[in-house]
Amino acid sequence: MAAFERSRSRIHSSLLTLVLCGAVHLPSWAVEPFKLRDIRVEGLQRTDPGTVFASLPFRIGDTYNDEKGVAALRALFATGLYKDVRIQIDGDAVVVVIEERPIIADVSFVGLKEFDKEALTKSLKDVGIGEGRPFDRALADRAEQELKRQYLTKSFYGAEVTTTITPIERNRVNVAFSVVEGEPAKIADIRILGSKAFSESTLLGLLEQTSSGWLTWYTKTDRYSRAKLNADLETLRSHYQNRGYLEFNVESTQVTISPDKQRIAIAVTVSEGQPYTVAAVKMEGDYLGQEENFRQLIAIKPGEAYQGEAVARTTRAFSDYYGSFGYAFPRVEPRQDIDRATGLVTITLVASPERRAYVRRIQVAGNNKTRDEVIRREFRQFEGAWYDGQRIKASRDRVDRLGFFESVEIDTVEVPGAPDQVDVVLTVKERSTGNITFGAGYSSQTKVTLTGSVRQDNFLGSGRSVEMELNTSSLGRAVVLGMADPYSTEDGVSRRVDLFYRTSKPLSNLGEVYEFASQGGRLTYGVPIAEFDSVFFGLGYERTKITETQGVPNNIFKYAQAFGSSSIAVPLTIGWANDSRDNLLSPIAGSFKRVNLEISPIGDARYGRLNLQYQRFFPLGNKFTLMVNGELGAGDALGGRLYPVFKTFYAGGLGSVRAFEGGSLGPVDNTGARSGGNLKVNFNTELYIPVPGSGKDRTFRLFAFADAGNVWNTESKYEKVGLDSMRASAGIGLSWMSPVGPLRLSWGKPFRSQPQDRIERFQFQIGNSF
Repeated sequence: MAAFERSRSRIHSSLLTLVLCGAVHLPSWAVEPFKLRDIRVEGLQRTDPGTVFASLPFRIGDTYNDEKGVAALRALFATGLYKDVRIQIDGDAVVVVIEERPIIADVSFVGLKEFDKEALTKSLKDVGIGEGRPFDRALADRAEQELKRQYLTKSFYGAEVTTTITPIERNRVNVAFSVVEGEPAKIADIRILGSKAFSESTLLGLLEQTSSGWLTWYTKTDRYSRAKLNADLETLRSHYQNRGYLEFNVESTQVTISPDKQRIAIAVTVSEGQPYTVAAVKMEGDYLGQEENFRQLIAIKPGEAYQGEAVARTTRAFSDYYGSFGYAFPRVEPRQDIDRATGLVTITLVASPERRAYVRRIQVAGNNKTRDEVIRREFRQFEGAWYDGQRIKASRDRVDRLGFFESVEIDTVEVPGAPDQVDVVLTVKERSTGNITFGAGYSSQTKVTLTGSVRQDNFLGSGRSVEMELNTSSLGRAVVLGMADPYSTEDGVSRRVDLFYRTSKPLSNLGEVYEFASQGGRLTYGVPIAEFDSVFFGLGYERTKITETQGVPNNIFKYAQAFGSSSIAVPLTIGWANDSRDNLLSPIAGSFKRVNLEISPIGDARYGRLNLQYQRFFPLGNKFTLMVNGELGAGDALGGRLYPVFKTFYAGGLGSVRAFEGGSLGPVDNTGARSGGNLKVNFNTELYIPVPGSGKDRTFRLFAFADAGNVWNTESKYEKVGLDSMRASAGIGLSWMSPVGPLRLSWGKPFRSQPQDRIERFQFQIGNSF
């Protein structure tokens, strides 16, 4: 009888396995249902027995049958923890025999160069291969294929990946991926066939992918990518359709690789069609009684060549305008009625507002460090209010202008089952907001000048900034501590506190030992009065001492003789700023305007000081940006006193007139000293050019510049203020918010200068992020 039970147990276990695999149906002589008296689990090494019992569809006292046995096997295999599972019947007891999968002890890579090890380790964890995970050969094979696919995306067509599984003690394994990367395949040739209206060289210049050249070792644009090729084909399509070729089409794309998998040739065949001119623009649909307002948004011009970009810009403008009335998902479709005989096209804009919606919830994602409230307080769209497209765009722009994030994306998501509700999802990618900055310059007079500062713009994710500046050079030293809170009140009133100690010595040719030593502090509040406008009020205290009065420049000696070597000033400030730039780090549109008046009516130093600035960014197409900047500074003495010599303006260097040494422009007295002036004019123009291959990093830009400006002392009868005394320079430069911090360098050449000017053609500043 016992032998029969054992035989029945083995037969039942085999049958259950076959049934689970779908190979056979239960025969008529399967186990008869019985009442369970006991459940045992055998073979466990690491898994808690409770995990097994929780997966079983039966308990002691239940009636056991074959269907429950099959369900138990399915549930246990579905956990992924077990290599094999068997169910045996021992009288009125069920025995679950487990063979556990080995656990992955370590995942390693050999021969890895092109990819970051940590990034690959993380990506493999997402597919189930990672330390502490149950090992599955099928998942390891899938991981190996994924690694190969990753190499293909970077044009490593000869890359080989081998997986080695090494068993170790306690039922564990080490998984090692050995990679032979080889050399990336490079694009040897790109051809565009069928083009007649434009030369092949013109069209090739539009593409992001290129054949190998002298700079492709850095840009890597000669590495083939299917995704980049598709983007290049869309660029070709946009180029043609923006010049009237409405029926342009890519007929075929052929990509061939050499037998050694090192060279790629691409051939694109296009059909241009004929150019079309816009005959008329019509509107159909429901425009909410605002037809004239919608008509003013039309960027398509009858009588001109058809432009796909103008059509897309018009449909976006229509959608945005519908959004300002609460319609989150309007339908705007352009219909083209073409006449091939005449080459004319009539465009009909068919629009429907669909349904109005209100915002149920605003969600913020990606802010691992920055607090939610720092982002949410910039929102102009509120939860529970009607959807407003303009407010949502303004919210996204305000978050972007914080400067805390590499990217800011906003999306509107429908709420399932609620057609009149939407959720707004804002996704950010944080960047390093702390910077340790080092600056340096070199000239034959002052040799090396060093500057440095430590700044944290988003301290502990609170949105506050903390700054410490340390400067040292042959011309002076500075220690500055600054703390700013952009929301010291819930209404957005900002507060900034500055404490400083500075010493400075005007440029001179005679090597005097005097210097200015200033110490003090300032408290400033900013009050927002409009979306982009704020007014500022401040109060400060400054004490400045001239350390030597012998052998100093004439203007400094006269000031010290009249008012003493130590002066106290109590400056009051009032200002206004308007900032509509789309991004603080690398703007491509918008403007910045600033007016600041500083008055010290009491104390030893009595003066007034005015600063004006206007800066504007103009996008030129999809790639170039033009920046123009103008600054005016003017100061005058009050109460019949002399203008303080330590409140003079200086010019020259980065941020001013480049190619001239920092602080070197302005009056030069008979001792050769450059002690600044009370009037400053500065003009800058920069044309930004994205670096090829920089991708979405819009902070990486080349630029060409032209600067002009100077400083004058209007209190001197020998000074002549005029355009003929302006200094000017031009050159090239590079700016980049690099992974190690901000980098800015320039090389320029003066084209308006005087023999006494100090020239510094190469200037740079580099920092470190944290």
